[in-house]
Amino acid sequence: MPLYEYQCESCGIEFEVRQKFSDAPLETCRECGGQVQKMISRSGFALKGGGWYEQGYNTAPSCAGGDSGGCAGCPKAANS
Repeated sequence: MPLYEYQCESCGIEFEVRQKFSDAPLETCRECGGQVQKMISRSGFALKGGGWYEQGYNTAPSCAGGDSGGCAGCPKAANS
């Protein structure tokens, strides 16, 4: 279940609530009963486990650069 942040317009406290996607947003503060507004916050993101990084995307493509023409779009070719 996602974690949502709310801020009370009356007392100013910020609090988090776990809600289903289908749940209606909260309307009242749990402390003072004032009106609350849902905040936009950053979400946590972590790549864990094997996944794409270990399957060949962790290294730059091998390129000799120079005039071979095989790596025309490669940054190494542009810098050589």
